[in-house]
Amino acid sequence: MSLIDVARLAKRYGAITALGGIDAAIDGKIIGLLGPNGAGKSTLLKALLGIIPFEGGAKVLGLDAATQGTEIRDRVGYMPEQEAYLSGMSAVELCTYAGELSGLPRTEAMQRAHAALYYAGLEEKRYQPIETYSTGMKQRVKLAQALVHDPELLFLDEPTNGLDPRSRDEMLELITELPERRNCSIVLSTHLLPDVERVCDHAVIMHKGTVRFVGTIDELRGARGPDTEIFVEVKADAKKLAEVMTEAGATCTVKSPVLVAIDLPETATNQLVFARAREVGLQVRGLGVRRESVEAAFLRIIGEAS
Repeated sequence: MSLIDVARLAKRYGAITALGGIDAAIDGKIIGLLGPNGAGKSTLLKALLGIIPFEGGAKVLGLDAATQGTEIRDRVGYMPEQEAYLSGMSAVELCTYAGELSGLPRTEAMQRAHAALYYAGLEEKRYQPIETYSTGMKQRVKLAQALVHDPELLFLDEPTNGLDPRSRDEMLELITELPERRNCSIVLSTHLLPDVERVCDHAVIMHKGTVRFVGTIDELRGARGPDTEIFVEVKADAKKLAEVMTEAGATCTVKSPVLVAIDLPETATNQLVFARAREVGLQVRGLGVRRESVEAAFLRIIGEAS
């Protein structure tokens, strides 16, 4: 069973289709949920939490989001994108309240609130009104309230949005540690692709209410297709290899005296490299497929969907 399974999941707001009947089986430790504004990411999270009605099917941790929303929210922590606290409320009060909403007795909820705020690095500021906090501290409070009931799965909606570089690094470090320290999985919804490249092991890419990719980060950054660029390391004379590969129809760029990047012809395989190298007496010491950045892969997938 996957962490999340959706089948023909659809959500419409009047004439606007937010989710267009998506199918996906989503797994991983830290899963990047990617997509431009309006792709349907926040709507998907709210549907999975049972907060909004929807068409089709959706299961989270084996529970039906349409009928078992309360049970899902008992086991899933949610860090919303928008601020969510009452005026004058302190961090301890917010986290305690969140714990009580999940069904914890008040005393236990308060104990867990202190522990969550300590983990988030706010123990010294926990009694101050949240509206006096910096943006980074407000994000940490939202993370703490999502953790207070010790969830198995976390939904983090734009957790680094608006943060300065130092606060962003600190938030990403907290997120990276969570699966091991708190024994939970994470769905990280963000438009900041470097964040995903840094902390995620899986990715889901959405575009215009549809899912365009589900898989590992390695799969996302894999080969580009039939005209895949490869890097070839030779013992000496990369220029000579580039010349003979160009004669064979490849496009080559010499990177150093021993390294050449090669775009093979559409019907060719890596064997062409070895064959041509042997013909001119060159020793191939290494060969690897170019891996795209997450950003490049994302733009390719979104471009193909447009």
